[in-house]
Amino acid sequence: MISEKEMKIAQIIQRDLPLEKRPFRELGNLTGMSEKDILEHIGDMMDRGVIRKFGAVIRHQKAGYTENAMVVWAVPEDQREAAGNILASFPEITHCYERTPPFEGKYAIFTMVHFREGEGDGVIRKLSEAAGIRDFKVLTSEEEYKKSSMEYF
Repeated sequence: MISEKEMKIAQIIQRDLPLEKRPFRELGNLTGMSEKDILEHIGDMMDRGVIRKFGAVIRHQKAGYTENAMVVWAVPEDQREAAGNILASFPEITHCYERTPPFEGKYAIFTMVHFREGEGDGVIRKLSEAAGIRDFKVLTSEEEYKKSSMEYF
């Protein structure tokens, strides 16, 4: 169960945060609470499992990354964790996960890679070399659909 204050905070933080140096202070101003109160309530809701994660969604196109591709990697099972950690460390990768069963029986690591126009081959080659993976497929998007975040309250 969540309090009325927590409900108010949840309604606000499920949307875009203000682009301010101290967004939680701005949220406090909107709700009549202090920045400290907002952060404490969010922390408490996370501790109780009411909020499972709190993260940023980058609009990659607005940030100058005009192209993306899903790259799937064939990695032996005993090397997947190490390869996944290497791939996930690159800023061009926004999603990196293991898929079981593997796609086409061998592509078990999936990464979403973002890059600027004309840089794709170079970025993917850099990832391949860093992870030591030569067997991969590049799956490009043909169309992007509107993305929207879930609103629970």
